[in-house]
Amino acid sequence: MATQQSWQLGPAPAALSPAQLEMLRDFKIQTRIANEQYLRTHKEVELLISGFFREIYLKRPDNILEFAADYFTDPRLPNKIHMQLIKEKKAA
Repeated sequence: MATQQSWQLGPAPAALSPAQLEMLRDFKIQTRIANEQYLRTHKEVELLISGFFREIYLKRPDNILEFAADYFTDPRLPNKIHMQLIKEKKAA
């Protein structure tokens, strides 16, 4: 007889009660709102992501994981982001 896998133990997600489903829905909505507020108040996150994608499109690396590791561990990156923030504040 086959044994039950650990991921099969416990109730399935479809077994949530209507009240639990409503709580889950509300939690997801509040999490999305909080994430959006965070991203809107932290311009550096947008600069990090857009800079990363820009470099990917320009350089088209063969090994994207290695490229990402190199990009985000570049010791010059914090200064680049800081300078971009200053430049954007002056332009505004």
